[in-house]
Amino acid sequence: MHLAQYPAEHQHDGIGVSLPSFTMGLFKLYFALSSGFGVDPALHVDIFEEFDNLKSSAGVSQVQGFHNETRAYLFEGTSRNARASLKAAERILQKLRGRTEFTLLLTLKQEKFSSGVLLSIHYGEQRFLEVESSGLRNEIRLFFQTSDQRQQREVFPYSLADGHWHKVSLAFSATQVSIHIDCNRIYERIVEMPSMDFPRGTNIWLGQRNDAHGFFRGVMQDVQLVVIPHGYIIQCPDLNRTCPTCNDFHGLVQKIMELQDILAKTSSKLALAEEKMKYLDGCYCERTCTLNREIYRDDDAWIDGCRNCTCSNGTVECESIFCPPPQCPPDTAPIYMPGACCKECQPVCLFRGRVYVEGDRKSVHDSEGNCLLFECRDRSMRRVEITSCPELNCPESEQITLTDRCCKVCRGHDFCAEAAGHSRNCVENSDCINLEAGAFCSCKEGYHALRDDSAYCQDIDECAEGKHYCRENTMCLNTPGSFMCVCNTGYVRIDDYSCTEHDECVRELNTCDENALCFNTVGGHSCSCKPGYVGNGTVCRGNLFRMKQFMTYTICLWCLLCFCMADIDECEMGRHSCANDTVCFNVDGGYDCRCPHGRNCTGDCAHDGKVKDNGQIWVLDDDRCSVCSCQSGLVMCRRMVCDCENPTVDVLCCPECDPRLSSQCLHQNGLLAYSNGETWEENCQQCQCMRGEVDCWPISCAPVADCEFTVVPEGECCPRCVTDPCLADTIRNDITKSCVDEYGITRFSGSAWTKHGTECSLCQCKVLDTYITTHRHTRYKSPSSSTLFIIEYLDLNPCGCHYF
Repeated sequence: MHLAQYPAEHQHDGIGVSLPSFTMGLFKLYFALSSGFGVDPALHVDIFEEFDNLKSSAGVSQVQGFHNETRAYLFEGTSRNARASLKAAERILQKLRGRTEFTLLLTLKQEKFSSGVLLSIHYGEQRFLEVESSGLRNEIRLFFQTSDQRQQREVFPYSLADGHWHKVSLAFSATQVSIHIDCNRIYERIVEMPSMDFPRGTNIWLGQRNDAHGFFRGVMQDVQLVVIPHGYIIQCPDLNRTCPTCNDFHGLVQKIMELQDILAKTSSKLALAEEKMKYLDGCYCERTCTLNREIYRDDDAWIDGCRNCTCSNGTVECESIFCPPPQCPPDTAPIYMPGACCKECQPVCLFRGRVYVEGDRKSVHDSEGNCLLFECRDRSMRRVEITSCPELNCPESEQITLTDRCCKVCRGHDFCAEAAGHSRNCVENSDCINLEAGAFCSCKEGYHALRDDSAYCQDIDECAEGKHYCRENTMCLNTPGSFMCVCNTGYVRIDDYSCTEHDECVRELNTCDENALCFNTVGGHSCSCKPGYVGNGTVCRGNLFRMKQFMTYTICLWCLLCFCMADIDECEMGRHSCANDTVCFNVDGGYDCRCPHGRNCTGDCAHDGKVKDNGQIWVLDDDRCSVCSCQSGLVMCRRMVCDCENPTVDVLCCPECDPRLSSQCLHQNGLLAYSNGETWEENCQQCQCMRGEVDCWPISCAPVADCEFTVVPEGECCPRCVTDPCLADTIRNDITKSCVDEYGITRFSGSAWTKHGTECSLCQCKVLDTYITTHRHTRYKSPSSSTLFIIEYLDLNPCGCHYF
């Protein structure tokens, strides 16, 4: 519309329309899109409305949803029948038949670590379209059927089963499929075109695959099918905007300034490093190794305790010393000598029918009751003179007699602390442990014994042996006696064992209005006003006429310039996450939390609207399998460690410890049963039992390197390399190319026909980009192009002819 067509009262400052009227028009369009208005009913299906039997289905109940504008249903992990009637299914499928563009929209909150089917359209064993979410593998799986009745599977790594609300959009556009999660485009792939040719009697299931399998656990809302291009715009209207908001422009400018600052600092450091490198060009730097504060040169070798160690390129490499079994004469026995790693043959003593090794002592009593002490020395037991026994400070009932000494000791005596005590024998990474009648050596936590007496111990590599607890988004790093879980790039720590993407919505580190919904994104968050409210998410109001009191007017020009007139005071409006013992200070574009002058902050944590004391430990209200603690103002959470030998173990958190029959899974053939947590392989899939439900995913196949043509042999799951392209599974037929047979008839690529004059010779046109000829093929050249193609002749059994 031209500017002159607007009435005078709508023209203002040369813009062409007054700002309030222009803004109100945009808000009306936004509200219409977000509410689903403006979509032709013939192109839109509300699944909940079509499933008229949903309320009466067992295991399904209506609950509070993501918002109050539409109904939401809780799907429990029990047998149910959430299937559309044949009449309703036919109404839905009629809108999909022949369509090349359609979108499935859902708003859901899936139970943590669960797996289940969101929507399934199938006829018998044919899955025309099925969407499944696996919390075990953190995957979204898409199954569909192509026009030639082949089953296709696409796997998208993403975790929906986290107990939080998500907006999910899966859009098909011819051969392109895209997935949006919380209004962020997560995946976009090129796939084969799905078949929309549904036969009569095709079933549609919601929240399950069939009567017995694939049950979804959680809440669903706003389940819709739309057959318009870019259907995700209905769920996320902001994705269709062409003009950035003032907030977008302000954030972009801020990022540019930060990058300029980083570039300046990096350039300075680079210049300094180049200056230092000038003096290092003529230097020879030898890498050395340090062990126990000793410095070793490269290629040095030495013995450290019971290990042979070498210095290799700055890294210490040690191996345990190998001790061959000693071959001792009859009057000797293998024993450990001080400072030795292997047993050595030493003389023994025979005393009163028993054998003693060098240094062993034995106390006996004579006929008068006197205690005599003997020690094995040089193959004979020699008497040891006994001085007076020390006075004991314990009652006689607490005094005990030992076999290797004449003097009694008090119960609980510290044998490790004696001057010549046992602790001197516990040498490397070993501790002396007191017993009632003596002491022994025990390896420290995280170490294993190099000798059978545990006097020398070596570090356990928990990462290499799989004895660690590192969970999602971490990498295990071995340390002396223990291990560390290092966060992968781009993730932040939750606790000692797991990391996550920084969730600004959960931690309340967002700028969303109280009437807006926060959606966590990679590296930030987005805000969207709740139904019934309008605004940009940072400011949301229900009355359009009162918005002039709260909004900052934004002028958005086509050369993409925006000007903001006011700063939001997060401190005054309560939109900050400062702890209760800190003070919020407003700054331009944000806020800062500071300790009051003259005070030390206590380190308390703010969590779920409550204050947790520094050092406090608690269990999450919405996840009883996670334990959290407050550490210097930071909330750290981790999953509980499972101990199946503990009779009080929580089987909900530890499914592998669940002995109940109700948690077992029935095999597809109905004859075998699997326990909770058990895995198996079936039809080229890896399956696992999860609390009575079976979750299966494709078996991972190693890539076939340097191979142009591959084939999957019958009875196998992974591809093999072949040299004959006509046997390959990877050839794609291009219908834009064609072959000309010996009679001049044009054949499309991929087509097959019976050879003229025979009944048992089958021909097929396969267009290739390379020149290939064998005794089974005849080479032709297309008259319309330079493309080479092959006509393959297959001689069939004349006694059993087959036709297409």
